[in-house]
Amino acid sequence: MFEPNRTPVLVRATDPILHNGVCMTLRSRDDVWLVDGETADPTMVALLVTDRLDEAMTQLLSALHHQGFTRIVLIAGEVDDNEILNAIEHGVCAVARRSEAGADVLVRLIKAAAAGEGALPPDLLGRLLHRVSRLQRQVLQPRGLQFGGMSSRETEVLKLVASGFSTQEIADQLCYSQRTVKSILHDVTNRFQLRNRSHAVAYALREGLI
Repeated sequence: MFEPNRTPVLVRATDPILHNGVCMTLRSRDDVWLVDGETADPTMVALLVTDRLDEAMTQLLSALHHQGFTRIVLIAGEVDDNEILNAIEHGVCAVARRSEAGADVLVRLIKAAAAGEGALPPDLLGRLLHRVSRLQRQVLQPRGLQFGGMSSRETEVLKLVASGFSTQEIADQLCYSQRTVKSILHDVTNRFQLRNRSHAVAYALREGLI
């Protein structure tokens, strides 16, 4: 039974010395609760500690990911951009370098992960955002696509639907036929498994697409 004011966390490491060091650090804190593998469940935070994202850590990440863990904090000695992207694909939501990961930082990242939030070192975040911007500019935009999987004309139609325009009014404003507008809405609702145009608008708003 866990105390409600303490965040349960499962600690894993590729080296027993790293594991013991982090556990000793966290045991001195009264706002987290260390759990073992038998009592842990995927809703808890998993804290992984390693020197590098080598094969052993990648396998550990994959195992946790397949178990359903999505609140994973990674503490690594060295990380590069490609390794971070790979880690994020395996459920990592917060990252810190070991040299910067004192007790306060560990607890802050654990609590952020438990709340469904993420955190990256500022320099890594800046480089990743630059890569995302370049991908949007050089790859997606020339094809009329956005990150959410909608084309620019699909978002235009949904914006007008959200503003209360009828199918005929949308067709007139965008110089489309009514059939084209209906086809666009049909494609969007089918692709994202949405019930109707209102559901499509709600989905696009929630995902920040319009």
